Amino acid sequence: MSHPFQNQDFLAFSRHHEWGCEQTSAFTLKNGCHVQVWDSGVIVFEPVGNTSIDVILSSGIHGNETGPIELCNEFITLILNEKIQLKNRVMFLFGNPASMNIGQRFVEENMNRLFNGEHSQTPGLINRERIRAKKLEQYVERFYADNDTNERIHYDLHTAIRGSKNEKFAVYPYIHDKSYNKQQLQIMLGCGVNTILLSNNPTTTFSYFSSYNFGAHSFTVELGKVRPFGENDMTRFIEIKETLKAMITGDNMKLAPYQADDFNIFSVNRSINKTDDSFKFYFSEDVVNFTSFPVGFKLASENDTVYKIETEGEAIVFPNANVANESRAVLMVVPTSISLE
Repeated sequence: MSHPFQNQDFLAFSRHHEWGCEQTSAFTLKNGCHVQVWDSGVIVFEPVGNTSIDVILSSGIHGNETGPIELCNEFITLILNEKIQLKNRVMFLFGNPASMNIGQRFVEENMNRLFNGEHSQTPGLINRERIRAKKLEQYVERFYADNDTNERIHYDLHTAIRGSKNEKFAVYPYIHDKSYNKQQLQIMLGCGVNTILLSNNPTTTFSYFSSYNFGAHSFTVELGKVRPFGENDMTRFIEIKETLKAMITGDNMKLAPYQADDFNIFSVNRSINKTDDSFKFYFSEDVVNFTSFPVGFKLASENDTVYKIETEGEAIVFPNANVANESRAVLMVVPTSISLE
């Protein structure tokens, strides 16, 4: 029996039906894997037999971050064409098809600042990103609720506006009173990610939402630099592709033993917000993430306020002077160590 995506891949379908496609369709592959499409850009795979892990792989929360979108679409195509057979439940989410179609970070508002209920915190303010963020939260809840005994994983895959001294890095959401997970760090290393940024506060990001509300092992994973569709060097994703494929098919992920020296660990020292259009940086557009400056270096200014480097080794991550007022313009991070006891 044929399925709806034999002549059109799921990414093309999602981009064509970027808005308002909520009817659920379901079918079963020849290998017994049950497939459900919950919405544009939302597809769930449930293999035959017992499973141990519920995996969510999200991409396209920012529509111009195309590498992870193409990576996830490749996985979906392999599963639909039965080139790989799943042993664990998987949901793929293309976060913002509307922004993907225009090749922009977002249509009206940065979606990755709208999770954990933030989408509904401003009465009367409604836009595509807010509506979509609320729906994505509901899909995550529905997916995890279908099986409350499995281990839960959510990797929210991104690429960064700027390059990075460490090409691939992951943000470990604030975990409150929980312990950092050694195996998850080993998985990140297997994915080619050896730089970990520890968040120190609750946030409105997608990865924090699933970590906090559902106890998922969750990361925001940055896989390089933003590039247009079709211009990504997919060979740079081989490590994460092979590791994630092993995870969802139940194969050996071939993880290296945990060694602290394999990782560059940073923690957030402070966040600098933009509150006025006069905000500007004093370093060039080509300065990459995790660049550090000497103590006292003039980093940015806004009206009469000057921001300087305060701590030895303090480095920049996600600098963006073009964000909306009252939004974060840069994270300032410092090297640290991690306790796994």
